Amino acid sequence: MLIVDDDASFRDLATRILSSWGHVVIGEAGNVTEAVERAGELRPDTLLVDIGLPDGDGFALTERLCAMPWPMRIVLVSADADRANAVAAGRVGACGFFPKDELSGPAVRRLIEHG
Repeated sequence: MLIVDDDASFRDLATRILSSWGHVVIGEAGNVTEAVERAGELRPDTLLVDIGLPDGDGFALTERLCAMPWPMRIVLVSADADRANAVAAGRVGACGFFPKDELSGPAVRRLIEHG
């Protein structure tokens, strides 16, 4: 998994939770530019992407990542719990959306693992 979020403490928390579920976090990125570079280098099969990034947004990033020549699952997250984000996530090719404060919940685990 590749975790994309500009908040280093959230990346650390997500890494710990995902690792406890048996996932391997192969890298992190703090912005869109780093995410595109890391995705190209590491070829992750799953990405956890924040919607609000300092040099762009997670929706546009998802569209760019989905255009890459290998399949990957993208789950969008945000501190903004607006459920309209879930609809927008689906429109850009993400397999789902969840608010950051639900990260450790069973529904999020199912979304990350099964779409």
